[in-house]
Amino acid sequence: MSRSHSAPSLVAPLIACLSLACAANAVRAEPIANVVADVHALAQKEQQPLLDTLHDLVSIESGSKDVEGLNQIAERVAGQLRQLGGTVEILQPSDIYRLDDTPEKIGPAVHAVFNGTGSKKIMLIAHMDTVYLKGMLKDQPFRIDGDKAYGLGIADDKQGVALILHSVALLQKLNFKDYGTLTVLTNGDEEISSPGWRSTITKFASDQDAVFSFEGGGTDGTLRLATSGIGSAYLTVTGKSSHAGARPEGGVNALYELSHQVLQMKDLSKPELGLKLNWTVSKAGTNRNVIPAEATAQADARALKVSDFDELEKALQDKIKNRLLPESRVALKFEVRRPPLEANDASRRIAAYGKTIYGEIGLPLKVDEKATGGGTDAAFAALKTRGAVVEGMGLSGFGAHSNDAEYVKLDSIVPRLYLTTRMIMDLSTGKLN
Repeated sequence: MSRSHSAPSLVAPLIACLSLACAANAVRAEPIANVVADVHALAQKEQQPLLDTLHDLVSIESGSKDVEGLNQIAERVAGQLRQLGGTVEILQPSDIYRLDDTPEKIGPAVHAVFNGTGSKKIMLIAHMDTVYLKGMLKDQPFRIDGDKAYGLGIADDKQGVALILHSVALLQKLNFKDYGTLTVLTNGDEEISSPGWRSTITKFASDQDAVFSFEGGGTDGTLRLATSGIGSAYLTVTGKSSHAGARPEGGVNALYELSHQVLQMKDLSKPELGLKLNWTVSKAGTNRNVIPAEATAQADARALKVSDFDELEKALQDKIKNRLLPESRVALKFEVRRPPLEANDASRRIAAYGKTIYGEIGLPLKVDEKATGGGTDAAFAALKTRGAVVEGMGLSGFGAHSNDAEYVKLDSIVPRLYLTTRMIMDLSTGKLN
C-alpha cells in the first residue's frame, strides 16, 4: 500500500485542526445531530490511519506458536497505545491452563489503561495471534483490491486490534475522557484456546460495566451475544497385550473396552438444549497379531450453558465405572477449551442501543442472541462479570483461517469506528444504562 502524499498547503491543515479542536471541546454540549456529524467526520478521517496500522500488523507474522513474532507485534501495539497516553505493560503468562495441545511457550499480552474523569469501566479486547505458519507472509502480503483489504489474519483478528487502537485515537481527538477507565487487552493465544490468558481476561473483566470484543462481525456486521462453548473428552484404556493367535485369553483387549465405553457414551448429547458430544478420533493396537494393551479416543463437545459442561463431565465419569472387562483400567479427562458465552440483560440493552447508533448514520445493525460458530475470548470475559459482554464489534469480512481468501470490507471501517466511539461515549455519560 502506498503511503506517499502530495505536499499540502499550510492553510488547509491549520483550518482543519482549529475546526476539530472546536468540535472536540463542544461535542458533549452539542445537539445529537451535531455529535453524529462530528464523530462521523472524524471516523472518516481515521480510515486511512487505521489501514496504515492494519498494514503494519498484517506485515508481522504472529502465529500462536511463533513467540518471536508475537513479541514483535506486542511491541508494535504497546508502542501505539503509549503514544495515545495509556499506562501500558506487556505481560508474560504466569497462570497457564495446559490443554492437550498447549505449546511449551505462550506469547505475551498487551494491557493498557486510560484513566478518565467518570465512573464507568469499559474494556476492549482482541487477539494478536493467527493460525498461519511462519514464512507464509512473503507469498500473501497485505493488499487492497477494490473494496476489500486482504492479508493473513486480517479478519481474525488484526482488524480488531487496529479498530481498538483507532477508536481510542478517535476519542482522544474528541477530547473525550468521561469514562472512569478504558482498558485494552490484546492476547497472543486465542487461536489455541487461550491457555495463557483466559484467567487474566476473566479477572480484568470481572468488574467492568461493559466488555466489547472485536472479533469480526461476519459478512454483515452482526453483533453476537452468545457463542457455543467448546470442550474435549479424552478416553484412555489400559489392558494387557498377548499373542492374538496363540494365547488371546492371556490378554485384556483395550480395543474391546474402548468400544464398549464409546458406545455407552454415544447418547449423552441433548441437541434440543444445544449440548453435543461426538466421538471423532480413536487409536488402538500396534500389530495385527497382538491383543492391544492400550486404546484411546477423543470427542468434541459443544454446549450453550457453562453448567452443561459440568453436568456432561460428571456423566462421563459415571459412565466409565461400568466396564466390559473388569481387568482393564479406564481414565477420562475433560477439557473446557472455551466456555459458552451466554446473553444477559445488560448485553441485550447495549446491543439494542447499538442499533440506534447505527441508525443515526442510516445503517441497519443485526444482533444475534442465538449461539453460533466457534468459541470466543468474550466467553472468558463473561464468566465473572455482571456487565454487558458484546462480541463481533470488529469489521465485516470473510475467510478467517483461509490463507488465500481472508479479507475485510473497507466500507465497514467508518461505521465500526463510529459505533465503538459512540458506544463508549454514551455508556460513559449515562445515556446508556
